[in-house]
Amino acid sequence: MTKETGAGDSTAAVPELRSTLADQQSVAVTIYNNDLALVKDRRLVRLPDGPVALALRDVSARIRPETALLRAADGGGEIGVREQNFDFDLLTPSKLLEKYVGREVGVVTTHPTSGEQTEETATVLSAQDGIVLRIGDRIEAWPRRGEDSWPGRIVYRDIPSSLRDRPTLVLLLDGATGAGPGAGAERALELSYLTRGLSWQADYVGELAPGEDRLDLTGWVTLENQSGTSYRDATLQLVAGDVNQVREPESMVVMADMARGMAAAPPPMAEESLFEYHLYTLGFATTIADNQSKQVSLLSAPDVAVGKELLISGSQAGFRQPRGGVTEPLDVSAYVTLTNDEASNLGLPLPAGTVRIYQRDSAGNTQFIGEDRIDHTPKNETLRLLLGRSFDVTAEKKQTDFSKRSGTGPWQYEFESAYEITVKNAKPEAQTVILRETIPGDWTMLQESAPHEKANAHTAEWRLDIPAEGRATLSYRIRVRL
Repeated sequence: MTKETGAGDSTAAVPELRSTLADQQSVAVTIYNNDLALVKDRRLVRLPDGPVALALRDVSARIRPETALLRAADGGGEIGVREQNFDFDLLTPSKLLEKYVGREVGVVTTHPTSGEQTEETATVLSAQDGIVLRIGDRIEAWPRRGEDSWPGRIVYRDIPSSLRDRPTLVLLLDGATGAGPGAGAERALELSYLTRGLSWQADYVGELAPGEDRLDLTGWVTLENQSGTSYRDATLQLVAGDVNQVREPESMVVMADMARGMAAAPPPMAEESLFEYHLYTLGFATTIADNQSKQVSLLSAPDVAVGKELLISGSQAGFRQPRGGVTEPLDVSAYVTLTNDEASNLGLPLPAGTVRIYQRDSAGNTQFIGEDRIDHTPKNETLRLLLGRSFDVTAEKKQTDFSKRSGTGPWQYEFESAYEITVKNAKPEAQTVILRETIPGDWTMLQESAPHEKANAHTAEWRLDIPAEGRATLSYRIRVRL
């Protein structure tokens, strides 16, 4: 913690108290979905008597400064905040040069043979797309792409007060008020603010048992930090759910953006309800370094009960027009299904994320068999994970009859058509297949070779048992009014 004067135009007459991460007592980070995080940064600072500009270094470079809140965390007198400034104009060679336009710098050159160095005084005339200098009675210019051939090393006399080497939030404080520690005493202050640049996502890894009826499921949280600062030994919490945010004006968004191998799984995160969301708390402190991606354990659920489902989905084409006897191949989608309840050995609110499934082959080698993305899933909901298309179970559909019975306008058209769907099974074991047809308009099933279930107003489903290395054919006739 260092003390100096001159904190900028509005606080030039007020001493500046600079606080660094060395003053940090603790930091807590709550990360939401949709690029939003809440940071609670507690620091121990010694406040002088009277007003002071408290410069809190190493805050997020993508802080939303309008959300910042400073409070006393030691039970002492409250701290009055007169104004605050977020200095995101960071110190870089190009920024420093821009700030010196119209000012004098030194230009140090080295003699090519003797190696003697000399310094000339120059005035910076421009720093756009290169540099333009007035050196004595001459003007010299070098384009940016020729920085290696600039006249020499540029020497600056000082650093403008408007430039910071770190993102810094400067708070103009009135001083302590009310009862509590006196002037010059150490105070525990907590700065809370919302920021962009911190995000998380859930990823799940499952190993499917050979019998395809059990699954060992592990959940990981991937953290991404692009906020411009690090959070050391942070208390980490994650909120699963969609928190409403007011859309920021474009100018505010642009301004903020200008600033900027797994070990064995530890115990899973603790979970609790929070309003209409779910809150996950990591059971140990973790450091989230800037420009880092890291993973922490979310859950471990061995031996989860699952099922396999082969699904054939037909299209609406053909119910209102003849298909000319064309045979249409149908995809056979392979799903793993599970119920998120305790009976299945799960029963945990699952954040949205990607589920990747593996299975061991006959030699015991782990093979990837597919992945799917899930939404936020509460307890007792059913998950259906699409892993791919079946290789050995195939299907084709053919229209065997079509006629237009009546109609001259919408909801007066009536069509009658017949179909034949053949499912083949090349596996050495019998397979059960769900056949789902989506039917438009008002429909009536006239004939069918197997009974259907009406899943909803526009869906008919059949469950077909296909013998090993055999086939089964479903035929039906339907009347549709559109």
